[in-house]
Amino acid sequence: IDLLYWRDIKQTGIVFGSFLLLLFSLTQFSVVSVVAYLALAALSATISFRVYKSVLQAVQKTDEGHPFKAYLELEITLSQEQIQKYTDCLQLYVNSTLKELRRLFLVQDLVDSLKFAVLMWLLTYVGALFNGLTLLLMAVVSMFTLPVVYVKHQAQIDQYLGLVRTHINTVVA
Repeated sequence: IDLLYWRDIKQTGIVFGSFLLLLFSLTQFSVVSVVAYLALAALSATISFRVYKSVLQAVQKTDEGHPFKAYLELEITLSQEQIQKYTDCLQLYVNSTLKELRRLFLVQDLVDSLKFAVLMWLLTYVGALFNGLTLLLMAVVSMFTLPVVYVKHQAQIDQYLGLVRTHINTVVA
């Protein structure tokens, strides 16, 4: 929430910029290429830092050791309990999704299946207009801009939303 409301501008800028850079990269290159370039960039940075620290230690004749020693000794394994917890959550989500899709596709409730059909039909038009990455890009930009705009202009937005609600209620009535 702090990231979305830009409370720490530097941290939010880094996260937002990273997301945008990744998404723009994915629009130009394949996922494999983007992952490979990111891995090469990270590897180049760590190798350069390691060589720099080694040269610095040789010139200053110090014995500081490996610059990433603390990270190399950090335990990063997942316990069996953690894996079991995550797989149980995933299993519940997948099972409920499969049950709902079965219910919709096998027309347990005609109205719900028709609503789903209309939604899928509308998504064909959205898919024809936008690429999936474009939609994801618009979602990320909206996620980082709309909360701030709403906080800054809350009175005016609430006023116009009230007018829209009144109009919709009048039409529905």
